[in-house]
Amino acid sequence: MLTTTIGAYPKPDTVPVLDWFSAEAAADPTAPTRTYATTMAGGGSELEVILDRATHEVVREQDELGIDIPADGEIRRENYIHYHCRRLAGFDFQRLSEKTMRGHTQVRVPTIVGPIAAQGAFLVRDWQVAQAATRKPVKITLPGPLTIGDSVADDFYGDDPRRRGEALADALNVEIRRLADAGCRYIQVDEPVFARQPDNALAFGVAHLERCFQGVGPEVTRALHACCGYPELLDQDDYPKAPQESYGRLAEALDRSSVGMISIEDAHRRNDPALLEKFSRSTVVLGVIAIAKSRVETLEEVRDHLASALAHIDRDRLVAAPDCGLGFLGRDLTRQKLAVLTAAAASI
Repeated sequence: MLTTTIGAYPKPDTVPVLDWFSAEAAADPTAPTRTYATTMAGGGSELEVILDRATHEVVREQDELGIDIPADGEIRRENYIHYHCRRLAGFDFQRLSEKTMRGHTQVRVPTIVGPIAAQGAFLVRDWQVAQAATRKPVKITLPGPLTIGDSVADDFYGDDPRRRGEALADALNVEIRRLADAGCRYIQVDEPVFARQPDNALAFGVAHLERCFQGVGPEVTRALHACCGYPELLDQDDYPKAPQESYGRLAEALDRSSVGMISIEDAHRRNDPALLEKFSRSTVVLGVIAIAKSRVETLEEVRDHLASALAHIDRDRLVAAPDCGLGFLGRDLTRQKLAVLTAAAASI
C-alpha cells in the first residue's frame, strides 16, 4: 500500500520563515504575513541556500522513512495559502483587512484590490529543488479557489464568489500547467473549505477545481485535499471542525470529477467506513495519523484502521497518510509517527 504526506513538514531550525501556528503567530496572527517579505528580502542568496538545503533535508527524511510520495514540505511558505497569493496580481499584502475566517476566527488578512492573474513561475523551481533530493515522485500543493477566497479580504470581486473563484482557478491553472510541463506528476489542490462550505463546493467549487486542472494531461495525478480544520495548539481537542457529514455530501460529486486522488482526514475524528464506498473510482488518501496529537499511534492501531477501510474500498485505491500537514508535531514526533505509518502500510 502506498503512503504519502499531505503538505507541510516541520521546518528545520535553520529556516527563519515564521509559521502561522508558531508561538509568535499565536500572540499576533498577522506576524507571519507582516514579517515574511522582510525575511525574504533580507536573506538574499544565502537564505535561498538555506531554504534549498532545508527542503532537501525534509524530502530525504520522508524518503528514508519509507514515504512513497513525499511532499516538498512547504519549507518556503509562511502558510499554505498566502505564499501563492503573494505571487498573483491583484493582492495587496500591505493592506491587511479584518476578516472572520473559517466562520469563527477573527484575523487580519491580505486584500484583493484588482483583477487576479498569474505572474512569473515559482512553483516549478520549488518542485525541482525538492525532486533533486529523491528518485520518488515529489508532490506539490497549491491552495484552492474556495479556500483562498475564505482566507483573504476582497475589495474587488465583492460578494461574487463565483467570479472570484473563476479568476483564482484560471491563475492557479497557469502554475499547475507549468508544473506539469516541467515533469511534476503529483499536483494537489488544498480545499479544506469544501468541508466548511459544502453548498458552495457543490454549487461551483468542484467546477472551479476542474478549471484548475484544465489542459493537464493524464500523466499527472490530480489530487484534492479536504481536511476539516486545524487546532490552535498541539493536543487541543475542542477546536471547531467542519461538520462530519460534509464528506458524505461531497463524495459522489468529487468521485465524478476528473480529480483522481482525494485526501480526507480519518484519524482525529473517524468517519463511518461506509463513506469509502461512495468513492467508486477515485483513489482515497486516508488520514490514519493524527497531526495535532502528541501521542504516537501504535503499529497495531494504524494497521487495524487500514484493514477496516479495505472492507469498503479496493486495495489499489487506498493510500495511507496523516490527516493533514505535520508542522505542529515537530521533527521527532513526525519521524516517529511516519515510521509507524509506513510500517503499518507495508504490513497490510
